[in-house]
Amino acid sequence: MYPGKERIFMEKKNNVLFSGVMPALVACVDDNGKVLEDSMRRLMAWHMREGMDGFYVCGATGEGPVLQPETRMRIAEIARDAAGDKAKIILHVGAIDLTTAVKLAKHAAGIGVDAISSVPPFFFGYGEKEIREYYTALSDASGLPILIYASPLSGVSITWDMVERFLNSVPNMIGLKWTSYDYFTMHRIKELNGGNVNVLNGPDECLMCGLAMGADGGIGGTYNIMPKLFRRIYDSMRAGDIEGARAAQFKANKVIEVLLKFGVAVGVKDALSMLGFDCGYTVYPQKRFTDEERAAFRAALKALDFEKEYV
Repeated sequence: MYPGKERIFMEKKNNVLFSGVMPALVACVDDNGKVLEDSMRRLMAWHMREGMDGFYVCGATGEGPVLQPETRMRIAEIARDAAGDKAKIILHVGAIDLTTAVKLAKHAAGIGVDAISSVPPFFFGYGEKEIREYYTALSDASGLPILIYASPLSGVSITWDMVERFLNSVPNMIGLKWTSYDYFTMHRIKELNGGNVNVLNGPDECLMCGLAMGADGGIGGTYNIMPKLFRRIYDSMRAGDIEGARAAQFKANKVIEVLLKFGVAVGVKDALSMLGFDCGYTVYPQKRFTDEERAAFRAALKALDFEKEYV
């Protein structure tokens, strides 16, 4: 298909499939890799009661890249079933090897998730041609809408013109999750295709900024423990209530500051444990709290009256 025809095709179909607020769901697994299904279902049910629009599954917060493929597939199956028709599922299928990523993409299509996502191929320093071929292989394997996961963890700089070329050359590419503080570039990306590109904000502490610069919604790890507050930020921004959104964002950021001090991944899981959700520990060798660190972390949350003011 020649480039001009591809561009016409991309402009006619609706690429903005996701909006609102979506937790980057934690991985509820024990030390043996067994999925803690009951906790996962209860957690998702709570999120949906608090107005979450969907879930980003097996991403960074979901520890996907360090979980075994079989564990990731089981998590995806439970997430799809638990969400039902109440929430959408974006499944991160990125892996260090294409064979695993393609396997996960095929499985995603088989269980009926709403879209797949992936970090660019990482570690070896791939060029744009190789990155495009990677996403094309995922598209061919799944036939599902695809979102780039533009995260600094991948070591790949995603530029606005690269996104434009991918939109016009990778079948089913609809946009990206933008985990960067460069909101100028994010806005340039959102302007592509006359705005017909799906852009989801990544940094939790700047959801308000991302929405102000054109993001369609947000995905975040700390949404796991503060769903009501992030719902308020999104709704306030959409209603034009800047002061209300700012107050909610600044309040959320007080907890985020504590998490940044003690460790975000381990902190989110420990906070969920405080709330009655057994989500297991972070996957080794990620950081785990000592008894002293856990006590200090929980004391910091108690000082904010976390369980009363944030949940």
